[in-house]
Amino acid sequence: MMSAVRSKNTKPELLVRKELHARGYRFRLHRRDLPGTPDIVFPSRKSAIFVNGCFWHGHACPSGALPATRRAFWKAKIDRNKDRDAKSRGELETGGWSVLVVWECELRQPDAVDRIASWLDADRTRDPSRNGAP
Repeated sequence: MMSAVRSKNTKPELLVRKELHARGYRFRLHRRDLPGTPDIVFPSRKSAIFVNGCFWHGHACPSGALPATRRAFWKAKIDRNKDRDAKSRGELETGGWSVLVVWECELRQPDAVDRIASWLDADRTRDPSRNGAP
């Protein structure tokens, strides 16, 4: 069953990519040479975005709640995912990358992509050496 769960090109990820591209942002996808294989990568800005599903990555929202059955199994699995995510973020940040985690539930808010774009633009103004085109 879990083999049918997508790890890339999910609906939330496609939504973010479509909106950012429409605003003129250019990026790379799923860079396997980076820790955690970020979903969206801006190499010239050294910025990476992970678009996480609330359930699979253990977000503290209603969508991230554990199922009623096999709770021990799911808790262990989600905890491993959270540990892996934290390790990947830490490795990227240690390497000088800025990292943003976008949660699936956040994308239901109308200004979600505006906030992502603001993060990208603010990141560029904090460090002028990251001067990739918007």
